[in-house]
Amino acid sequence: MIGSMFVGFIVGLIAAAITNRGESMGCLGKILLGWFGSLIGQFLFGHWGPMLADTAIVPSVLGAVILLAIFWRRDS
Repeated sequence: MIGSMFVGFIVGLIAAAITNRGESMGCLGKILLGWFGSLIGQFLFGHWGPMLADTAIVPSVLGAVILLAIFWRRDS
């Protein structure tokens, strides 16, 4: 559980840095973004690339970027 929270936070941080969105999400928001981004990314793109805590990092970041691009406004 702690490992998946850490990976979710890292994925959320990377996605927020790539898109310049979600600066005011906070730690819990970034963890949730990483978890849902991981679900979507691994469903759409599969399990490839480096793995950390049974999570494929590259598809997870891609899924989180998609979530941020769709649901997060730049000015909020």
